[in-house]
Amino acid sequence: MTAHAEPRKSHIQRSFSDKVIDVITYIVYAFFAFVCVFPFYYLIINSISANNLSERGKVIFWPQEIHFTNYKNLSTIPGLTDAAVVSVLRTVVGTLFTVMIAAFLGYMFTRQTLWKRKFWYRFVAITMYFNAGIIPWYLAMKTIGMTNNFWGYIFPTVVQPFYIILCKTYCEGVPQALQDAAEIDGAGTLRIFFRIMLPVIKPILATIAIFAAVNQWNAFQDTLLLMTKRRDLDTLQYKLYQYITQASSIKISSSTTTTDIAGALATAATATSIRMTVTVVVVVPVMMIYPFFQRYFTKGIMIGAVKG
Repeated sequence: MTAHAEPRKSHIQRSFSDKVIDVITYIVYAFFAFVCVFPFYYLIINSISANNLSERGKVIFWPQEIHFTNYKNLSTIPGLTDAAVVSVLRTVVGTLFTVMIAAFLGYMFTRQTLWKRKFWYRFVAITMYFNAGIIPWYLAMKTIGMTNNFWGYIFPTVVQPFYIILCKTYCEGVPQALQDAAEIDGAGTLRIFFRIMLPVIKPILATIAIFAAVNQWNAFQDTLLLMTKRRDLDTLQYKLYQYITQASSIKISSSTTTTDIAGALATAATATSIRMTVTVVVVVPVMMIYPFFQRYFTKGIMIGAVKG
């Protein structure tokens, strides 16, 4: 009967200086984590604390007199649900179009067989440095029928030179042998792009998707300029923008008595409470989506570590 060998335990002796360095490292990382997390925490606790205390800057580390009236008042904005649906749709569709076009053009600009490849690449890149301005842009959108049209949110933003350059740079790092092997097997340009390149460049696509999604989600100026007659196409950001600009005139009606003056002051909307609440509503969806893309960044590190 053989006895099971117990696994060896590591007995590496750490010096006092090593332990001191570990403690200092933990303190530094904890400090930076606190600096990153605290602004979001500060927004949340101020949005649920007494509005009169938040207005005077009394809420710093802990929420005081917690209430959710601010979020309840926000939900009563007319058309807020429809605006949220429009924002989600434009974010999903716009991000998908932007990522696919950036990936395809970035890949094509690495193909030596592309006709006038350098000319077209410079033609796209030069648009990063020149901007005609809002008025010519609006006239162009009106001419091609992008006003009062949902696609006015999508088409003007699908070609982003910076994203194309990112994809081109990443595609240049992919071994040419992969494409050569596919071409020998009879694969065409589109087949190589969809079957070979897209799976390989997922990490950069995830990065671009986050950038594009945040830009689409936060945009409101195009609603102001393009959607002049279609109020059903208002986005969530535009509705919240209107709500903030009207903060000074907003008064939340409540049936209070003289014995409930303190409660009224605690829940009455203020400019600060409205800004805090709106900011939380805008930021939280992005924070919830980001972790789903994080795994692609990790995979990108793994891919870059495998050589041979």
